[in-house]
Amino acid sequence: MSQINSRRTFLKGALSTAAAATITTVATSTLTNNTFAASQNTMAGIVYTKENPGKWAKKVGGHLPSIKIDGQKVTVETDHGMSAKHFIVRHTLVSKDGEVLGEKTFTPDDEAVSSYTLPAGYKGKLYATSFCNKHDFWLAESKV
Repeated sequence: MSQINSRRTFLKGALSTAAAATITTVATSTLTNNTFAASQNTMAGIVYTKENPGKWAKKVGGHLPSIKIDGQKVTVETDHGMSAKHFIVRHTLVSKDGEVLGEKTFTPDDEAVSSYTLPAGYKGKLYATSFCNKHDFWLAESKV
């Protein structure tokens, strides 16, 4: 299997995991703090966030995607250098319900910036993912 196909397979699985984690987080938000913390720990080492950067604590600034919202336009950016050996492979924008609203795959020659248009009237949380070929899968959230 080619390296690109392996990455695609990994990314599809990781996105499914992130969407499931998002749905689980929403569903468990009314549980006790201990139960909620346990559900968050399930994702440790799979999906990294600002609050839970795991082994990549020193890498947050260059790997966590930023989300900018201007009306119905959403821009996702990862402030990360891009080289053949180390680059952001992909961004994905996911709705509060786990629906993929958009995705963009990058090459080492691209900038890690992507733009999406929200569905008319969309309100609520948004989740952006950024996948680095060396420092794994990162998740940020924002609210419209």
